[in-house]
Amino acid sequence: DKVLTELIEPYELRVAKLREFLEDVKPSLRYDIVPLVDPYGPSVTDPNLQCLVVSEETHRGGEAVNKKRLENGLPELALHEILLMKDPDHSQNEEEKISSSSLRQRLLGTLLRPPRQDPTLPSRPYVIGLTGGTGSGKTAIAKLLGHLGAFLIDADKLGHAVYVPSGPAYEQVVAAFGAEILNEDGTINRKVLGAKVFGNQEQLKSLTDIVWPEMARMVKEQIGEADAQG
Repeated sequence: DKVLTELIEPYELRVAKLREFLEDVKPSLRYDIVPLVDPYGPSVTDPNLQCLVVSEETHRGGEAVNKKRLENGLPELALHEILLMKDPDHSQNEEEKISSSSLRQRLLGTLLRPPRQDPTLPSRPYVIGLTGGTGSGKTAIAKLLGHLGAFLIDADKLGHAVYVPSGPAYEQVVAAFGAEILNEDGTINRKVLGAKVFGNQEQLKSLTDIVWPEMARMVKEQIGEADAQG
């Protein structure tokens, strides 16, 4: 349930940054960094641990750790609660505390790395693929790019356009899935179609094999149109 999981740095990079921080703070500090593969990690199995640092919002998690330790025949840990630092620059949509989630949100719209030069691709038009989960800011970034002069191609709209009676995939979809997917006016009932394909990998592949090539063709046509417009 992390915000913008796509922007979370690789584990190895985060460990390297943590080691650098610990060495800057106290070079003589002895520590061990381990990956967590479950909500508890070594806190419920290591008999040598004595204390667990928690915050107000993670205190209940610390209590759950102690409950698990008792079940495992281990002594409870001392729970040392610390105050979280406030972020004086947080926006209305961000958490009040200093948060990696807020930092990831601020990365939206920034260039994370230089574009790769591919000699097999034409220099114009320059094509940007904008992807992300629900609520990740795709629409906001698309609007920003549009204001800067970008030619916008909305794949969601194309995905609807291929199904309309005059659309390029209409006849193929009806032939593959039957007239029962049609509304009285002849349009495709997407809910009925969805019930046929979702949960059935073979049917879903049949649908995507029809629809995706047509969408790709429509995208290429619009890219050509953008190039013609300069």
